[in-house]
Amino acid sequence: MQNLLIVANLPSANTRKLVDAVLAGARHPDIEQVDVKFSEPLSACAEDVLWANGIIVGTTENFGYMSGQIKDFFERIYYPCLEQAQGLPYSLFIKGGLDGTGATLSMQKIITGLRWKEIHQPLLMKGEFQQQWLADCEEFGMYMAAGLEAGVF
Repeated sequence: MQNLLIVANLPSANTRKLVDAVLAGARHPDIEQVDVKFSEPLSACAEDVLWANGIIVGTTENFGYMSGQIKDFFERIYYPCLEQAQGLPYSLFIKGGLDGTGATLSMQKIITGLRWKEIHQPLLMKGEFQQQWLADCEEFGMYMAAGLEAGVF
């Protein structure tokens, strides 16, 4: 059994829809050997990260940066996970109001220090909400879970 942790902030109904779609993909009925856990950033802790065989982190772009809740999450787990979680497969999804690059780069800088392994380029959704994003998020979650189940990551 593999463990997948999904940590994302939910400041709006639309971001909740995106997270629900990622979770639906990760929990696809054909994926039987992956235990999926969702946690909001203020509740997630180092023990959750150490439990995980893979992690998906989702954030909104706030002032050209990751959300404060996601930053808080990284600050709390950084040192407790620094040595023990090296090589952890990860992927990011970002809902950007502008272009999302600031949020993406700020998270990638921290993750570089953690020495996690990117397994999928960040899923970046810019501008006004689009229904297509739900399918994109579902596929994104399924990709990560299926890869963990197959032992690809």
